[in-house]
Amino acid sequence: MSKTKLEYIWLDGSQPTQGLRSKTRIKENFSGKLADCPMWSFDGSSTMQAEGGSSDLLLKPVFLCKDPGRKDAYIVMTEVLNPDGTPHPSNHRATILSEDDDFWFGYEQEYFLYDLETRLPLGFPKGGFPDRPQGPYYCSVGARNAYGRQIVEEHFDACLEAGLNVEGINGEVATGQWEYQIFSKGAKLAGDEIWVSRYLLERIGEAYGVYVEWHPKPLGDTDWNGSGMHANFSNGLMRKCGDKKVFDAICAEFGKHVPEHMAVYGAYNDQRLTGKHETASIHDFSWGVSDRGASIRIPVGTVEDGWKGRLEDRRPASNACPYQVGSVIVKSTIASGQI
Repeated sequence: MSKTKLEYIWLDGSQPTQGLRSKTRIKENFSGKLADCPMWSFDGSSTMQAEGGSSDLLLKPVFLCKDPGRKDAYIVMTEVLNPDGTPHPSNHRATILSEDDDFWFGYEQEYFLYDLETRLPLGFPKGGFPDRPQGPYYCSVGARNAYGRQIVEEHFDACLEAGLNVEGINGEVATGQWEYQIFSKGAKLAGDEIWVSRYLLERIGEAYGVYVEWHPKPLGDTDWNGSGMHANFSNGLMRKCGDKKVFDAICAEFGKHVPEHMAVYGAYNDQRLTGKHETASIHDFSWGVSDRGASIRIPVGTVEDGWKGRLEDRRPASNACPYQVGSVIVKSTIASGQI
């Protein structure tokens, strides 16, 4: 009789940014299929999701992948449900309208690696800043420029081993700052893969005494970049229309829903969206071709391909929930009528 480890992960009730939780169970003679993952329960009073007098909540499996680095193990991404089977208020995956893969998402996840002892980004000396400003660290190589590469490479390999559709990695403009990209068809699947990839990165950091800082502006009001999670998206019409008016109509519609978008684009995002460091001000809304200072960038490739392709919403912060980001992007795009 074979035994398999199933690592159930879920999002807790932390505010203003949800955290990841996980626990392991054993499944005998596991088929390797999502349908063979049973519902499970947990104590919601310990995760800020329930009161102690009625604390049982349910974990509904929604995504399954290999658990890299562990023998006979899988990761099971789950949704949190109330005891009656309805979505818990913290379950933002359940708010996504689109159930199919007409909407494609490519998230550019930026983050900082922080030393657990100094509480500073890797590459920062104790009590101060590097002797050089940001810039040389972007897509860099060399011990003076690239900090944490071993962790980043291990995470990259782990994502590939898990079967996540990770498409690349690169060093970002600040020391200790990195990025990876994940592409998926369907807003729910894209969210699943981002959350699993975040879980893997956090877990790998444990072995190095390094934690992941998802805050969009961890270095405060300094001349150092913040971190975003740029959301590249398209639907079937955008990928084949060949019409600039379609893209303008979608961007214009997004401009009508700025408060709804900003409400779910990550806590403390006002500290990042200042109009500096390749951001548009949180108080403005704009779009433009190849404009990294716009709220929404129209990639030059979309134009060169005859107005067929994607848009990039540059406003989501690094700590934003991809389920919430995907949900509001789908809603606004549908509201534009360009579907």
